[in-house]
Amino acid sequence: MDHIAAAEERLVNERLRQKLNEVNAAAQSHLAGVQDHINFTLQQAYFKCAYECFDRRRKQDEIGNCVEHCSTPVLHAQNLVENEMAKFQEKLQRSLVVCQDKYEATKLQANSANPMRDLESCVELSIQDSINIMPHLAGKLKAHMSIRD
Repeated sequence: MDHIAAAEERLVNERLRQKLNEVNAAAQSHLAGVQDHINFTLQQAYFKCAYECFDRRRKQDEIGNCVEHCSTPVLHAQNLVENEMAKFQEKLQRSLVVCQDKYEATKLQANSANPMRDLESCVELSIQDSINIMPHLAGKLKAHMSIRD
């Protein structure tokens, strides 16, 4: 690989990292309300509920069961977010693997003018599709948790 191609590859890799950072920023932005709901509304309700569980008239196992019951909404919400984000990340990863496969195939063909540009274009499209999905994912989570904007 010559120096120009190596420099171009480094530049493209840096731009790709920036694009992935854009996805992370979009996810944090769109999911801020969901995280706020979990971290404050649900956690606050959990601690209030758990506090009420500690009654000297209750047996230790009753207290444990009560506290466990109080934690259910928080755990359910956290699991829901984790599962949806795992699906989102898996879908993004699959689309990026397709881009990588296209890039590898294009490099083998002598008629391709600029395989790096094709890779960057493919990744840009995948990233943009993921960013466009984020509001819908956040809306789905908010609806499931009955969060009103």
